[in-house]
Amino acid sequence: MPCTPTIVLGSGLATEATDGHDADRYVQIGSLTKVVTGTALVRMAQAGLLDLDDPVEHWLPAAPGTGISLRNLADHTSGLPRLPPHLRRRDPYRSFDTLALGLLLRDLDRVTAAQPGQRTEYSNLGYAVLGAALAAAAGGTYEELIRSHVLDPLAIDRITAHPHDEERLLAKGRWGRPMEPWTMTGAILPAGGLWATPTAAAHLVTGLLVDQVLGEPAVSWQRTGAAFWHNGATRGASVFTGAFPNGRWVLIHRLGGSPETTDRMGGELLGGRIEQDRSL
Repeated sequence: MPCTPTIVLGSGLATEATDGHDADRYVQIGSLTKVVTGTALVRMAQAGLLDLDDPVEHWLPAAPGTGISLRNLADHTSGLPRLPPHLRRRDPYRSFDTLALGLLLRDLDRVTAAQPGQRTEYSNLGYAVLGAALAAAAGGTYEELIRSHVLDPLAIDRITAHPHDEERLLAKGRWGRPMEPWTMTGAILPAGGLWATPTAAAHLVTGLLVDQVLGEPAVSWQRTGAAFWHNGATRGASVFTGAFPNGRWVLIHRLGGSPETTDRMGGELLGGRIEQDRSL
C-alpha cells in the first residue's frame, strides 16, 4: 500500500516531515482556500469596494429576490446546497466552469434549500458564488484580488492556483505513480482550488490567526470554543489547521490516507476536541 507522507508545523508542537513530504513544494490545500476568500471579502468591504450585506445580484447576473447576501455566502447561511449539481465522479469539478456557474446563477432561486440566514449548511457552491462576486467587484480575477487584499499584505508569495508541474507534490497511487489531482481552476477555485507550500500555509495561519495582521479572523474560519480552525481535502491530499488565542497553533498536511485521520491528528496536536466538517 502507498505510504502517507505527513508534515506538521506548529508552535510548541512537534515539527516533522515524514516519508518525503516537503515543506517547500506546492500541495493542494482544499477548503483552506475559503479562509483566503473570506478574508478578501472583509478586506474589500473595509476598502469600500463592496458591502458585506450586498445581495448576490448586485454583483452577478443572478436570479433576483433570493435574499442571499455576500455575508450569507461567507458564513454558510445562504441556503445553497453543499455541492454544485451534476458533478462527475472521476474529476468532479472539471466541468464546473464559468459557463456552468452562470447558468446556475440564473436559477439560483430554485437551487436554494432554505431561506438565507435560517440555518448553517457548509457550502462549497456558496464559496464559488462568493468568489465570482468578489472578482466582479474587484474588476479582475480571483487570483489578482486575493494577491492584492490578502497575500501581499501578509508578504506571502507561494500560494497560487497554478503552480508549475515540477514544483507540485502529489500523493502516490497503488502502483507508486503520482495521483492526478482534481481540476479546480474553474468556478470552484475560491472554494478549494489553491495550492501552497506548507511553509506558506503556515505563514497564512499565523498571520491571520496568531498575529492577526489583517484584523479579526474572517467568518470563514470554523470555531469550537476558543479555537479557530479549518480543514480541507482534495484527491490524495488533506489539511487541518487551527489556533488558540494563547498563540498555540498547528498545521498538518498529509499526502494520501484518510482526511478524517488528518482531522483527528490535527485536533489532538492542537490540544482540544474539534468538531470537523469535511470540506472539499
